[in-house]
Amino acid sequence: MNNQLRPGDAAPWFEAADQNGNPITPGTYSGRKILLAFFRNSACALCNLRVQQFIRRYETWKRQGMEIVAFFESPDANLHKYVGQQNAPFPLIADPQAEIYARYGVESSEAKMKATLAQPDIHEITARVEAAGFKLIPEEGSNFNRIPAEFLIDEQGIVQVAYYGSLITDHLPFEAIDRFAARSRS
Repeated sequence: MNNQLRPGDAAPWFEAADQNGNPITPGTYSGRKILLAFFRNSACALCNLRVQQFIRRYETWKRQGMEIVAFFESPDANLHKYVGQQNAPFPLIADPQAEIYARYGVESSEAKMKATLAQPDIHEITARVEAAGFKLIPEEGSNFNRIPAEFLIDEQGIVQVAYYGSLITDHLPFEAIDRFAARSRS
């Protein structure tokens, strides 16, 4: 994809409302580091597990000056029905038309989806997800081929890391996020 962001690019901004109806605008996180996470859909078990992991780390990251904003290619009602049940302390944003996904160059790929399902350890991965309490259920009307992406944005709104998953199971390593969150202000 030629519209993918690179480190050093200005983060495209947006206006949206989170799961509680709170507005998220360009000034909402001014002067703070941000982890923007683009997930598949709100019922995605792998995505829900990642949100649970973010929730566990959120207070530490927040103390270090980093916020999280998570996007789902789902309608608002589904956001509340599925991932919203976790009561995340950070914004969850429904983007059912994938408008913000497009600004960040987040891809859909049938080939990457099929490669994910062909992984030799996919059954072990899904067993871990189910053991964590997340059921493998489809979200009606969802984009099954959406591939996750995560971005680390500095206090000036500049992309420091643009991580586009190579598979549905591929995410930015927590070590990289922890290093970014812990670093001093630029």
